[in-house]
Amino acid sequence: MKNHGMMKRTGRKRGEIMGECKLDHSHEDVLKKLAEQAPYLSELRVSQFKNQLNGELSQERLNELFHLLKKYDLASPEERQEREKQMDHLFG
Repeated sequence: MKNHGMMKRTGRKRGEIMGECKLDHSHEDVLKKLAEQAPYLSELRVSQFKNQLNGELSQERLNELFHLLKKYDLASPEERQEREKQMDHLFG
């Protein structure tokens, strides 16, 4: 089958390096991602995310929270452990 000039979508923006996202994620995006990933997180973690999302957050913090949640369910045990360390740091 011919491509007919259409590019395959990779889910990344042009110029984006694997693992680096150039998109800004909204408060609503983070809430939706939390709802999707909540079954894979401890109740404490879900509560910590909700508490963070109740306050005013910078765009940088929203992006950090989104990417900690993104595909958490598919992450390897090592990747989950690294994300948990990052969550510990963010949630203090």
